[in-house]
Amino acid sequence: MRNERRIPVDTNLQSHNSATGEWNDSLTGDYLWTRANYGEAVPDAMTPCTWSVAQLTLDDVETSIGPYRVYGNICGRLYKNLSMDASFVAPFGLNPKSFLKWSEDAFGRVPDDMEVPIIHLSLWYMLRVVPPVAIRGLLRMRANLKRLPEFLATAPERCEKLRARIEAAASPEELVALWNTDVAPFFHETCHMLEAGANQSGGDIVITRHNLQKLVGNEDADALLTGLGTGSSPLASLGLLLGLTQLANGEIDRATFVRKFGHRGPHEAELSIPRPAEDPDWIEKQLAGLRQTKEDVNALFARQETARRAAWDRLRVRYPNKVVALRRQIDHWGAISRDREAARSEVVRAQWVVRSYFQRAGALMGLGDDVFFLSIDEVLAALGGDKTSLVHIPARRTTYDRYCALPCYPVLIRGPFDPFQWAADPQRRSDVFEARPSIQMPSSGSIAGFPGAPGVVEGRAHVILSAEDCDQLQAGEILVTTVANVGWTPLFPRSTAIVTDVGAPLSHAAIVARELGIPAVVGCGNATMRVHTGDWVRVDGGQGTVQVLRTTDALT
Repeated sequence: MRNERRIPVDTNLQSHNSATGEWNDSLTGDYLWTRANYGEAVPDAMTPCTWSVAQLTLDDVETSIGPYRVYGNICGRLYKNLSMDASFVAPFGLNPKSFLKWSEDAFGRVPDDMEVPIIHLSLWYMLRVVPPVAIRGLLRMRANLKRLPEFLATAPERCEKLRARIEAAASPEELVALWNTDVAPFFHETCHMLEAGANQSGGDIVITRHNLQKLVGNEDADALLTGLGTGSSPLASLGLLLGLTQLANGEIDRATFVRKFGHRGPHEAELSIPRPAEDPDWIEKQLAGLRQTKEDVNALFARQETARRAAWDRLRVRYPNKVVALRRQIDHWGAISRDREAARSEVVRAQWVVRSYFQRAGALMGLGDDVFFLSIDEVLAALGGDKTSLVHIPARRTTYDRYCALPCYPVLIRGPFDPFQWAADPQRRSDVFEARPSIQMPSSGSIAGFPGAPGVVEGRAHVILSAEDCDQLQAGEILVTTVANVGWTPLFPRSTAIVTDVGAPLSHAAIVARELGIPAVVGCGNATMRVHTGDWVRVDGGQGTVQVLRTTDALT
């Protein structure tokens, strides 16, 4: 089979040091890892507490086969193991490379000349192990999908009540009991709701988009799939931006904004970092940024609605007999997208509950923020009197600080990866790392990524690597960044185009950019290394290309 290699695997190998907090799953075997999906949801280096909770989440949401996990921690960063996905389909005669090609809208693109190592799993093993896992998961998802609307309606209030009860816990014993009886069950319930919302109808969310692209082309397909930002149930990915706009316009007060949207932010997955609801300065910075935009959000929605109606008009002329069926498919696509994003938002809100739990545990044990350098199991043990893990906190904090000081790791990693050695290399690549290089370096021509949102724009690029520097973006500039999650969306109306290293067509950045009608190229891999602030660039969101027309030196 082309572009694959079967490799042995030791599932018992644990490449981490609990004393120092070092963790590097790239050392466990010759695997292909990607951040194209996880990197947007969890963009930061993870503290031990966040990594322990991320494992709880992913064990509920992702399907693993036997002892083979589909995710890992590479020096503090969350990665998906693409080799595992490829290995699961290989015994059934499916080409791993073709499977990854089909799923690249969600998990990013693997270069054609890059080998996909897989582990050997026999067909007999898969037939024995997969059906029970699949049946249990299907039954659970069907039951939870029926409950999803009620859950989404009640989850915010349940979170508020849980946070209040956590704050009121007067003793370690009371706090441990609260985790076991209320907090943990609610958190797992929330994760299973995300599993149901994200995985309903199989791959319809990918298939519908692909079919539309074949029928009407990329630009009209993207236009037809917009319209999710308005109405009575707007897409949750747009919630933070819409909430800030309403707050700026005086349509809601500060308390309402905090209650509805204060859990979302650029660092929403990292439990040690305050939520926007806890940081009034962050909210003020976003409001100041919105005042700099040339067009407000509602004007952008109106312009995109015009484009969507024009796409429908063209569709009716070309395929009058397919309009009704396509309308049904697109409505279904929209419903799945709303469910997926709403459930994801509630997982983030539930993570705020877990952050509150760690904070209260830190207060009761006199640890303060040091508590975030313990796993959830270690916190529960310490609350119960076993405080042996507390001695590791200083070393773990040092490791975390070292990880945070590094640039964002490559989107794709294959084989053993040393981030410190990689960062010290002046010729390093931010798109791909291979322990044994086999793919060609990119040419000096245009930068290639995914078509995120159609449109062609020329303008001044501004490279921003940290959410804390977002106020530097000037209205009318092209935002170039490593990853743009929900917390970055308040910058979008200020930008004429969006370019990211990490992402795919179904990522937050691409979805929000399409809704706002802002051209976007996502998943470029190395745009932040090849574009510099001040460069004059051309962004073609329909083709997925970025071209540097004049460098900043040539412009001065």
